[in-house]
Amino acid sequence: MANHKSALKRAKQNTIKQIRNRSYKTRLRNMVKKVNQAVEAQSADEAKAILVETQSIIDKCASKGVIHKNTASRKISRLAKKVEALAG
Repeated sequence: MANHKSALKRAKQNTIKQIRNRSYKTRLRNMVKKVNQAVEAQSADEAKAILVETQSIIDKCASKGVIHKNTASRKISRLAKKVEALAG
């Protein structure tokens, strides 16, 4: 455990950020699962609707620094590809 006042503060901040990041990542994974389930269920309209919301969440995670921007771009691209293949 940290001994200096500044190190104690930094440890506390890291814990708070870790909890926040975990909630963002959990939400992101759940939305990706919803899109994949909609694609498997062959419901194109539902998949498109969920994809829009998922893209927003992925972009938000990237802007907050929870995931890298290239990772976000890759996830969005792959999900959009699945949904478009279903619609087309």
